Amino acid sequence: MIYGYIRVSCDKQSVENQRFEINNFCKRENLKIDGWIEETISGTKAYNKRRLGMLLRRIKKNDLIVCAELSRLGRNLFMIMEILNVCMGKECRVWTIKDNYRLGEDIQSKVLAFAFGLSAEIERNLIAQRTKEALARKKAEGVKLGRPKGKKNSPDKYKLSGKENMILKLLQADVPKLRIARICNVDRGTLSRFISDRIDVKKRPVF
Repeated sequence: MIYGYIRVSCDKQSVENQRFEINNFCKRENLKIDGWIEETISGTKAYNKRRLGMLLRRIKKNDLIVCAELSRLGRNLFMIMEILNVCMGKECRVWTIKDNYRLGEDIQSKVLAFAFGLSAEIERNLIAQRTKEALARKKAEGVKLGRPKGKKNSPDKYKLSGKENMILKLLQADVPKLRIARICNVDRGTLSRFISDRIDVKKRPVF
């Protein structure tokens, strides 16, 4: 399968220019697009939350993605590298027109695969190291790490705090707990715990 991928950042931009470029390129290369993937979304958005992510999940070995330029895949280097690494893992190809990039089975792609994998590993190690250093610094400064004792049960932390009277009135009107939970936008378990801890069902509501 051959896919044409088009991305624009805002509604004011037109997908037609990219479509025109891809169609002309395919004519020169004797290729036929089997499916188009178009989206209007920022390239900084995680690729797995875009239509591109859906394409990468279903793409197969020897499939080809054609796009106008690498920046259409993502707006930063690490994201583009991660996308290309996924494609290499699935043994599919990526061709771009403006920057004349070819991701395939050649030696260049294998070198890139090594570079991408190494870069990703370095980045993960750097993040882990920065996290350890930050925690060590806070500990040295006397900052207590973790959740403070009693914080979990603090009344201010309840999602339903301040709604006691409303909930009490609904209960005494025989409204089912499931319905009350939906009204309050919480699950039934949260509501039941809140009622048990904070509400005296024998108390008269304040009108």
